[in-house]
Amino acid sequence: MGRRPQPQIKERLLDACADHALAHGLPDRLEPLATATGTSARMLIYHFGTRDALLRAVLGRARQRQLDTFGDLLRVRPDEPYTATLERAWTSITGPDGQPYLRMFGQLRESAEQQLWPNFRRTATTDWLGPLEEGLRSIGRPDLATLVLAVIRGLLMDLDATGDTKRTDQAFRDFLGAVENLSRDCRWSGDVGSSAE
Repeated sequence: MGRRPQPQIKERLLDACADHALAHGLPDRLEPLATATGTSARMLIYHFGTRDALLRAVLGRARQRQLDTFGDLLRVRPDEPYTATLERAWTSITGPDGQPYLRMFGQLRESAEQQLWPNFRRTATTDWLGPLEEGLRSIGRPDLATLVLAVIRGLLMDLDATGDTKRTDQAFRDFLGAVENLSRDCRWSGDVGSSAE
């Protein structure tokens, strides 16, 4: 009689594989993941079925970590303006905590590995619209979510291509100033409208 799968071992292996992939990129072969987990390629296949199934699981685990981390960063905080929240989130996303995710998912977008997650580009965009809409609702401008996301994605591409942190950080601060002005204009016109009634 064969061994029964052990979910706790599979979870531990998956976490170790995700740690390795975030630190070093998604490997072409199973051996680096086997070494990182202290097991064999054969045991990884036993737990995950195929190489592609393992890599999909690794991508999914890394993506969930990114959503949890950055989703929390984008959450509204009652004691600060949402533009300050966005500035802090930008600093974390582009800093050491965010770099592993940017590398991994940038690699996924650019390589043949996107066959592992065919709708990744769409998912990687739409995942962030909800949290941004919710945050921007706190300043009366949920309609700016697509614009804010487009600016973030564009500046991340710029930063990846040029490495010019100072310029892209300044561009994002300038953009947040424009968002504050739009929010202020929206509040002002709302006040005028309500006082005119």
